[in-house]
Amino acid sequence: MSEDMSREPVKPFLIQTADDGRVRLTVRTTRYNSWNYPIVSSSVVDETFATAAAARAHAKENFGAQPGEFATK
Repeated sequence: MSEDMSREPVKPFLIQTADDGRVRLTVRTTRYNSWNYPIVSSSVVDETFATAAAARAHAKENFGAQPGEFATK
């Protein structure tokens, strides 16, 4: 097994700022294979947001996000 592969759980919501200044929200789901290794799938939300707070509010309203489930880059 490769040493660079992480088994750390990822936050289910990623908030990133694009080059144009708009904020993007990515929803990540984690499942585990038969060796209990995490496999993460990501899906970018089509909508862009003016602020990270707006992206958080959208995630809370539409995906049931809770505090502490957000990561930023």
